[in-house]
Amino acid sequence: MPDLDKLFKRLDLLLDRVEQLIPGNTAISTEPGYRAYRWSALGLEGIEQFDRVDQAELLHLERQKNLLFRNTAQFLAGKPANNALLWGARGTGKSSLIKAQLSEFDDQGLCVVEIPKAATAQLFDIIRTLAADGRKFIVYLDDLSFEANDDSYKALKACLEGSLQPQPDNVIIYATSNRRHLMPESMQDNLDSTMVDGQLHPSDAIEEKISLSDRFGLWLSFHPFTQDQYLAVVEQAVKSRGMKMSDEARTESIRFATQRGSRSGRIAVQFAAYWQSLQ
Repeated sequence: MPDLDKLFKRLDLLLDRVEQLIPGNTAISTEPGYRAYRWSALGLEGIEQFDRVDQAELLHLERQKNLLFRNTAQFLAGKPANNALLWGARGTGKSSLIKAQLSEFDDQGLCVVEIPKAATAQLFDIIRTLAADGRKFIVYLDDLSFEANDDSYKALKACLEGSLQPQPDNVIIYATSNRRHLMPESMQDNLDSTMVDGQLHPSDAIEEKISLSDRFGLWLSFHPFTQDQYLAVVEQAVKSRGMKMSDEARTESIRFATQRGSRSGRIAVQFAAYWQSLQ
């Protein structure tokens, strides 16, 4: 039956093409030379030129730096370490501090895998792939937050704790968020709380929201800079671009931050770029 043979041949060709489009679970093992990866629809993609952050440039974050670097060192040494949640004001160095881990521990074989929020539901598959590789990985979830009707947070909860599949020893999760509990909190949540025998019992909605952030063993809070702290970061950023920190630059940097309604390291770096463009 020549027609049937032709059909089978076409099906074989079609399957070959589909297999090329769908990445296997061991995609990372084909690119062992990278230290930084990004998860995409095609699997784990190596990042050749990743953003190197020098921890010495992160001013006014001594406590956060010490705690997170110590946690990462314990993780690399095979000692107990916690998944970490870095939360707080925007632009205060949360993401930069995680990136600094890669620069600080690069010689110890540390790898970082950036996972977009849209891929949170795939965390089990991603972590299974990393566990098979054997190297030490930080799973980096940046600017993480969930809306009230978004169920993808349940996959993250299960990966952190509560699943029959344990978190492998070579994977740790570091996440950043502007929200302390990663999910929106409403007045109705508080109104639904009850008093029993003189004790406040939070509503089920509050318990559900808090239970996600509670599964991170290490919490690091980041707060807006004072004006003096902001100016110190501005001076560092300006000098790193080969300019002097003049009185005019100081005055303009304060105006620059006031216009944006925030004093942070991000605003300081943005001002330095703006100031350099005027010279």
